[in-house]
Amino acid sequence: MRVRIYQPSKTAMQSGRGKAQSWVLEYEIETPRRAEPLMGWISSGDTLNQVSLRFDSKEDAVAFAERKGWQYDLQDARERRIPPKNYADNFRTDRPKVGRF
Repeated sequence: MRVRIYQPSKTAMQSGRGKAQSWVLEYEIETPRRAEPLMGWISSGDTLNQVSLRFDSKEDAVAFAERKGWQYDLQDARERRIPPKNYADNFRTDRPKVGRF
């Protein structure tokens, strides 16, 4: 069985990173998804794609996968870089003019 371990990004509905610190273990899809002929909904014969496990750290998730004997793909989290900004830069008068003005 193959699983994927990653740290999810924050949702667009939140400004902070409060619930984005956990790590998620999800099963890879083993059967292809297909459209249902009657309603057109996308379905799969595999119910494990609905399961996602949350862990406090990357090491816990990796240890769980190794204990179960699963193969895993580890996606390291990208480092978030926030460019420094000053409030006073909003009112600078020495900026180059853009456009027709």
